[in-house]
Amino acid sequence: MTPVKAATREWDVIVIGAGMGGGLVGRRLADRKQSVLFVEKGGAGQRKEQHGLGGGIADPVARQIRGIWPTQVSATIDGETQNFFAPIGSGVGGSSVFYAGALERPERHDIEPVGDLAHPTQGWPISYAELQPYYEQAEQLLHIAGEPDPLSEGITFNLAPPLPAKAGELALMASFRDRGLHPYRQHIAIRNLPGCQLCVGHKCPRKCKMDGRSGGVEPALESGYAKLLSGCTVTSIETDAEAVSGIRVTDGTTSATLKAKAYILAAGALGSPHLLLHSTTRHPEGCANSSGWVGRGLMFHINEMFALWPHRSEKFEGASKAISLRDLYTFKGQRLGLIQSLGLEASYGNIVQYLNGLYDRSPLRKLKRLRYVSNLVGAIATRILGNAKIFVGIMEDFAYPENRVMANSEHPDQLTFQYTISPELKKRRKLFRKQIKAMFRGHWTLLLGQKLELNYGHPCGTLRFGTDPASSVTDRNCKAHDLDNLYVADASFMPSSMGVNPSLTIAANALRVGDIIADRLDAAQTASPQNEVQNV
Repeated sequence: MTPVKAATREWDVIVIGAGMGGGLVGRRLADRKQSVLFVEKGGAGQRKEQHGLGGGIADPVARQIRGIWPTQVSATIDGETQNFFAPIGSGVGGSSVFYAGALERPERHDIEPVGDLAHPTQGWPISYAELQPYYEQAEQLLHIAGEPDPLSEGITFNLAPPLPAKAGELALMASFRDRGLHPYRQHIAIRNLPGCQLCVGHKCPRKCKMDGRSGGVEPALESGYAKLLSGCTVTSIETDAEAVSGIRVTDGTTSATLKAKAYILAAGALGSPHLLLHSTTRHPEGCANSSGWVGRGLMFHINEMFALWPHRSEKFEGASKAISLRDLYTFKGQRLGLIQSLGLEASYGNIVQYLNGLYDRSPLRKLKRLRYVSNLVGAIATRILGNAKIFVGIMEDFAYPENRVMANSEHPDQLTFQYTISPELKKRRKLFRKQIKAMFRGHWTLLLGQKLELNYGHPCGTLRFGTDPASSVTDRNCKAHDLDNLYVADASFMPSSMGVNPSLTIAANALRVGDIIADRLDAAQTASPQNEVQNV
């Protein structure tokens, strides 16, 4: 489909972005017989692709062809500006087609106050009970397999049986239990189809790994109620006094204005606020930004990677993608996070790629020749790590107004943000590291890195929802306070980051938002059968 073709009709809903949030909200709307247009900056891609997030590829065209965000982001971290390639997708499925498939529930106290544990925002504007059925639906639609977390009392899950585990993985879990820990089989959106290769960290050529593409966009297109406009950039959101009147798009050759009854932002927690901040025709400070909170409250997670050596009776070949633990999800009133096996081997290639990523975001990045030192360090590290299994702690980040996505007047197309590492974050991270070492005492462990490492693949919180229009961008339905037909269905809506990766919560909330919009459109259609509907 071309922009000109898409502009020949009014759609029920236009979804900007086709990742996890966009894919799932579009699927729900198509299932409910609403006409949906996905507008995606990246390409549709080829179903047989199996590549990862690009490694050393720097050419923008080559990156875009592979479904990777084509340009570097500009990040000012603790006052120092650096440009680097963030792990962000740009194509059907977005970043989710490259993820490792781990989709974990948050805890009830991540959403609402529970007991004496303080909540970073005093609670979300909706309850855990309101999200519960949508978590169950997302688990079913995405074929999530695993075991219930033994520490999540009173929560029902909708999980398929876990994938087969290696004998060494089961023995390692048993040794953890002997130490009083509570391991369980990790929740992953990978179907156990014949010949499944797991596809951890790269595109899946089949429909084993369930993501925004296989679990969202493709079923929506198959329904006949959705269409895809790929390779097309949204340049601005046009508004009248109370609603979005259209979006301006270009495919590099032609431009058009597309119209719908409702519009959904799902371009990611960096991309969605970026678009609003650059939509200034009627709003000099950015569209939907009367509160001044568009782009603010940016959060990531903190990755605490460590190597763990199994005992002789627990050894096994290859990486493990089987184990999760929540024994350090909170500790003495402090919010820490989930620990899980990463699904990556301590191999030479993986170590060098990790080191190169650290180097590219370090002050030494201007000394180009030093980059090759990572090859030697990687070779040494590979010998040292040997049969170690790589785990990661995912530590919760808190929202601060000064951490924000910003408009970049010099380079309007470049995703730009600033982030200050707070003293409390450094303090919690120190506690997390100390407790990781204590928790796995009895196994040899090695924390992989001294510098605090932000997970740039988990941005969230930049269009937060809330009940007060003065301190939030969207309401409890994820509709913009300022505009009657603009909704958000990506990680931007989250006012707190939780201690798990955000994908399942994005999916669950997208299904919820899809139902809200479909209910509203159905009600308007009933009231006005001739489709003479205003501001819906």
